[in-house]
Parts: sequence; structure tokens; C-alpha cells
Amino acid sequence: MFNVVGEVLPAVHIERILRDYYAGRLGDADLEERLLENVDERQFRAICQNALEGLASKTLNLEMLIERRARSQECRVVPETIARFIREAAEYVPLKLKTLDNMPHTFEPARTPVILQKYEREPNWKLPALAVKYPRCSTDRVTAETHNLEWVTPGHPLFEAIRRHTFEKAVETFGKGACFYSLQHEVPSRIDFYRARVVDGLGQVVHERLFAVEIRDNTGPCLRESNMLGDFMPAEAPEEIPGVTSVPEASAWLHKNALEAFLEETRKERLAEVQRIAEHVELSLTELLQRADEEIGKAMEDREKGIAGADGRMAQAENRHAELMARRERRRQELERQGALSLQAIERITSIIVLPHPEREAPDVRSMRPNSETEAIAMKVVMDYEKVKGRQVYDVHEKNLGYDITSLDINSGELRLIEVKGIGDVTGTILLSPNERRVAEDWRDCYWLYVVTSCNTTPTMQEPIKDPARFPWREVTKVAHYRLEVNAMTRPMMVREDKPPYGRQKP
Repeated sequence: MFNVVGEVLPAVHIERILRDYYAGRLGDADLEERLLENVDERQFRAICQNALEGLASKTLNLEMLIERRARSQECRVVPETIARFIREAAEYVPLKLKTLDNMPHTFEPARTPVILQKYEREPNWKLPALAVKYPRCSTDRVTAETHNLEWVTPGHPLFEAIRRHTFEKAVETFGKGACFYSLQHEVPSRIDFYRARVVDGLGQVVHERLFAVEIRDNTGPCLRESNMLGDFMPAEAPEEIPGVTSVPEASAWLHKNALEAFLEETRKERLAEVQRIAEHVELSLTELLQRADEEIGKAMEDREKGIAGADGRMAQAENRHAELMARRERRRQELERQGALSLQAIERITSIIVLPHPEREAPDVRSMRPNSETEAIAMKVVMDYEKVKGRQVYDVHEKNLGYDITSLDINSGELRLIEVKGIGDVTGTILLSPNERRVAEDWRDCYWLYVVTSCNTTPTMQEPIKDPARFPWREVTKVAHYRLEVNAMTRPMMVREDKPPYGRQKP
């Protein structure tokens, strides 16, 4: 609808109003009043009605909409993540933040440092100017609206200035690279991080994505998820640099195995979007042209009748008609160029060396490494259980997202991000990596823990646990993990499901 409304209202006018709305400076009533100011309501309703009829004439794929909503929920940047970034990045500005414990993700910033104001003078800055001092802020939209606070999120000037400043400060460190220890790695490897952009024919960035390519001496390159860094432990560079550091970049491999698919995926989405927009732009402009034709016809009749002012109205209507014709042609050309996509600005941001943890074979550390056979048994039990429940299930454990399975109930739209833990015996200790713990804390509304015990004999699934971050996990500082006895999750406080069909055994 934005593209339809954009034919009636100036785009800059809409953008300014929406930014004021999301910044908390306008309420719902103010938003409607400002949007409809100086607008012919009858004309506006007719155009929107035509657009809605165009939408209604198409088959509504409800299942696709539910899947897209679930994907958006899974990929969203949650308030916890934004708050963590602002809190940690503010130290590098520096910007003092006073946190408020009685409201989630809320802080009161000191005066905006002068150093941040330089970013609003950059050519690609399209946001309002930074305030000299912001009032109390929150990264949670509900909290901000409830308490009339400044909502700081991606797209807010303060967030963008801090983000740009942090990236600028990090460039030198990125150039040096870094070294990490890993419990999962048995040989040294190098991971190169790339930023790829897809640009349209207007020079606008359509999509941007981070790619991580891992290179080892004896195997070919492979794609990794960038958030795997959360499971590594910072380390000092070794005296003897591993040979993998001198292996050439896998640029051609990356292009063939990842970037081409990235471009095609973006092109498919963009072409569908452009087609949808084009149809509704045609609807709206056709409606406007018809009304201009009617005005011309009325003016001609009045001129023949000798009514005063008919010539002036005739000229205005003809000019309006010519302007709309030119606008329609211009929009057609713009949309065509928006559908012409290409890969540009493929940039290697940094590289890191990953070394096997020096104590990975120690008894107390070895016990923390997952057993692949046990984990595979647990994964099968959980996936079978979810399928019996009629949910769409996807195995994502190799992506290192902080969970192993995504499960979607297509009827209710409920999304579950499931972390699976397998235990060989009747009971035992569950370990969460730092990345898993962080994701569990940030996605409390849809993160679940499924524990399967007795994997060595008769696999038995325990009752699924929603929001496992609420339990008292103990940090294992030696290798930066978190553990919890299975017994600690069998208390009445837990959120339980209906009894699954696989039986259950109390640990």
C-alpha cells in the first residue's frame, strides 16, 4: 500500500511522518491526521479501493504468509540484541548510559558526544539530525510506547551514529585479524568474512549479507555462520603461525557456491515485489488519469456553454493529465531499473585463525564436547515428535544458529526454535554454549529446550521446556559454557506440553 499511497502523497512527506511516528513524536491519531492533511479523501479512498480489489482478485496463499511471518520472527533483531549492542558499543564512543532496572532494555543517555555528529554530515546520511541530548530511551517498542519513551532501534539516528562509529573504530582491528580457540576444531583453520551487496539499476543497495568461508589445509572451503564466533574463546596468536594462513582466498569458490545463489534469491524476491508494485501503481495512476479525463470533459462542456473560467480549468486539467502520463512513464522506467540487479562491493572484512583448544583432551573438558552419535539419536527423536504434532520441521544444527531445529505449526503460526540435548544415561548435565545461551535469552518467546535421555538404551524424551534461560545455569569459565542438571528442570515451575507419544522417564 505504501507505493499506492506514494502516488497520492509525496514520498518525502510520508517518510518524514513515519519517522516521527516511530520516534514516538506522533501518536496514532496524529499519524492519521498528518497523512490525510491536504488530501482529497474521496479520491484517496477510490485509489486505495482499486488497489485492494487488485489484491483481492489474486489467490491468497495463507500458508506462504504464515511461513514468511515465521521466518521474519526467526530473523528479527530483538530488543535484547539491540540493547546489548548499544550498551557495549557506547563504551567506544564514549557515551554514558544510565540503565533503568525497573523497565526492560531502557536507558537514559548523557549528552550526545560531538564525535557522533560528524556522521550526520556524511552524504549517505538520510536520517534526521542527532539531538543534543536524548530523553529516556528503550529498545523495546512496547515499553517505549507504554511509557512515552524514545524508541531506539535500527533506523534511529542515535543507533545509526553509534553503529557507524563502532565500525569505523573496528576497521583497524579487522585489518589485523584475530585468533581463537575452539572445542570443535581438531586442526587449525582460517575463516574469512566477506560482505556482499546486491545493487539495483538505480544504484540502491537492495540486500546486504555477511558470508564466512572456512579454509583448512586438507579439505576444501566451506560456508559457516558468522555467529559461530560466539562459541570461540579469544586466544593469543601462536609463536608458530599455522600454514593455513597463507592459503589463497577462496573468492571464486565463494562466488560459485554462495554469491550466485544470493543474487538469484534476491532477484527472485525483487522481481516479484516490482511486479506487485507495478500492478498497483498502474491501478492508482489509471484512476488518477480517469479523473483528469473527467475534469477535461467537464471543462469542455462548460466552455461550449460559455461558462466563465472554463478555459482555465481546461488548461489545468490538461496539464494535470500530461503530468500524470509523464509520471506513469517515469515510474515504469524506475521499476524496470529496480528489477535490474547485480553483485557489487564484494569486500573481505577480516580473517581469523581458529586453533584447537589446548585442553580439549583433558577429562573435564572432553566431557563437554557433544557425542555425535548421542546427538543424532536425540535429533531423530525430537524431529519425529514434532512431525507427529503436525508441524513443519527443519534441521538447522549445522548452521550453528544457537538452536538445532525450527518447527512451525502452519495452523496456529507458532514458531519454535528448538535446542536439542541428548544424554546417554538416565540423567546427566546439560551444557549450553555461549551462543546457545545468548539466543535462549534473546528469543524467550519462541526458544525451547528438548532433552532426550537414555540415548544409549531406550531414548526417552523429557517434557519440552519453553524459555530455558529462566533456569539457574552455572557458567563454566574454563571453556565459557553453561551447565544445568536435568533434575533442575523437572520442577513444577516449568511450562509443560501434552504428553508426547514416546513415553517419559523421570530422571
